[in-house]
Amino acid sequence: MKIAILTSSRADFSLYLPLLKALKADPFFQLRIIAYGSHLSPEYGMGINHITEAGFDVAYQIPGMPLDDSPFSISKSMGRTMIDFAEVWKNESFDLVFALGDRFEMFAAVASGIPFNVKFAHIHGGETTEGAIDDAFRHSITQMSLIHFACTETYRLRVAELKGSGANTYNTGALGIDNLRTIQFLSINEFKKLYEIDLSIPTILTTVHPETILFGNNAHHIDELIAAFDGLQDFQVVITMPNADTTGLIIREKLKVYAEGKQRIKLVENFGSLGYLSCMKHCRLMLGNTSSGFFEASFFPKWVINLGTRQKGRILTPNIISCPFETNEIIESVNSVKQSEDPGIIDIYGRGTAAENIVKILKHEYR
Repeated sequence: MKIAILTSSRADFSLYLPLLKALKADPFFQLRIIAYGSHLSPEYGMGINHITEAGFDVAYQIPGMPLDDSPFSISKSMGRTMIDFAEVWKNESFDLVFALGDRFEMFAAVASGIPFNVKFAHIHGGETTEGAIDDAFRHSITQMSLIHFACTETYRLRVAELKGSGANTYNTGALGIDNLRTIQFLSINEFKKLYEIDLSIPTILTTVHPETILFGNNAHHIDELIAAFDGLQDFQVVITMPNADTTGLIIREKLKVYAEGKQRIKLVENFGSLGYLSCMKHCRLMLGNTSSGFFEASFFPKWVINLGTRQKGRILTPNIISCPFETNEIIESVNSVKQSEDPGIIDIYGRGTAAENIVKILKHEYR
């Protein structure tokens, strides 16, 4: 079975990793990786290097990052991505192509394949994020896909509702949990040697992406968060930089200016999967609006202060506290959990067998 994987960012590649390993190890599958988006951008850490360092070949490298984070540039990059992918779909056929999530560049690649009758399998469909335009892209990818691998039964049922049928919809659990169950995390000492960050210090791991529905609010949001950092002097703050969304550059620039000369504020462009998940393991809590606060954080589990509306609509597990982008409320939320015991076991995203489940379904239902 000839399988292609669409990967456009560090985030989706880290999620794909257990599935990639399973497909590569099984002679039934012929694997092709198509890397594009921020993978080919020096400004976003050249994620393609993480793909090759993980032992995978890249069949196609397709440039197409927006020139900046304006709606105009993002819209143009979507058009350019569709044009470039038309060449891929014209020249090579696959039995199945995997798309993951809800990014604008993922939508563009999939939409480009529809006139060619490309068969797509969608991972992480059925979810909701009311504070981001990702909902429109995610649900569109669902409509354009043949097979659906959701990470909970709630999300599988939503896919079935969107499609008007439960055919070809599966609750496999989340690939991110597979990764966490097999990964050899860096120790605190190993992490310090690699990144010069000491996680024995009480640490908040922060990632803030733009809210792309009301993107005019993002400058104010990051100002409120930065003010909260000043009120959380008991913590070291490790900040991973935002992805390429509308007004993301505003967040980047404000964080860079704020962090300058401050020893306890650590900015990181791209840890890679192992570094990021190791940091999550050893941090005291997470603060921000990234989906990893919902999925991966549930594994340890970690307390998560989820900011704003970007992830509104996702399932709120007991480790997650919702909080607006308001300085005093952020400080109060962090203080409310900093002395608390870790949350109890959370297993709604499966038990680490998602890749195994997906491979089994492909071999028995679609061969």
